[in-house]
Amino acid sequence: MGFYSDVILPRLCDLAMRNKQFVPFRERVIGAAEGRVLEIGVGSGINLPFYRPPVREILALEPAPRLLTMAQRGSRGANTPVSFVEASAEAIPLDRHSVDTVVTTWTLCTIPQASAALAEMRRVLRPGGRLLFVEHGQAPDEGVRRWQDRLTPAWRYIAGGCHLNRPIRALIEDAGFRIGRIETGYIPGPRPMTFMYEGSALPN
Repeated sequence: MGFYSDVILPRLCDLAMRNKQFVPFRERVIGAAEGRVLEIGVGSGINLPFYRPPVREILALEPAPRLLTMAQRGSRGANTPVSFVEASAEAIPLDRHSVDTVVTTWTLCTIPQASAALAEMRRVLRPGGRLLFVEHGQAPDEGVRRWQDRLTPAWRYIAGGCHLNRPIRALIEDAGFRIGRIETGYIPGPRPMTFMYEGSALPN
């Protein structure tokens, strides 16, 4: 599928998340990052302007070459040094315990093997390092969950592999993390697409 699968589909989620209502989420999550940071699924680089000290280096991981090129262009004049890593989150080409912070923003929904990716994030985090996340996922209300399950097969096709129904907290905990802080709730919009998980976790 070429350009369509590599860029157009992933950018549907990417563009949807540019909405102004997501800026406070980005500010809070990215504002808590420090040290050597690995961002999972940098996409076209939306998050890069939000990084500030005490972040000293950003490792921007992205599997889609064309999105990586967009992010590289957009990183000119960034406040923090950025190194781009063309790789999958399921096989992060970094040493064990080599980063201080891992950041994911609306990314776990699209990674094909989310559990494997989270295991890799845990591997590269140093002891005491943190996973910082904001994700949308499985809602607590049974009626909404039923719609999420019904819509996800078609939604995955039109939105770059995005799953509406992933149980984000359970995925993080099952991968060997301990939740340090989490806030959940709906934001304005269609309920199957707008139940948010925001917080931090530490590797066990």
